[in-house]
Amino acid sequence: MEAKSQRPKEQEGTISVLNAAIEAMNLAKELSSVTPAKAVFGSVSVILTMTRVCFPPICVDRVRAEVHL
Repeated sequence: MEAKSQRPKEQEGTISVLNAAIEAMNLAKELSSVTPAKAVFGSVSVILTMTRVCFPPICVDRVRAEVHL
């Protein structure tokens, strides 16, 4: 039971870290004066945003379920 009650806290922590990383990439993109670097920072920000939206609630539970099988 304890593991289930801690799972949402872990997900909140993961989402907070992803939010911080996304903000850092957006800031780096704005501050960068090198065009290729801006493209990289923008791409990484998009990937992190997609990860934040899709990964924690769905994929983590699915992976854990497959591991237990």
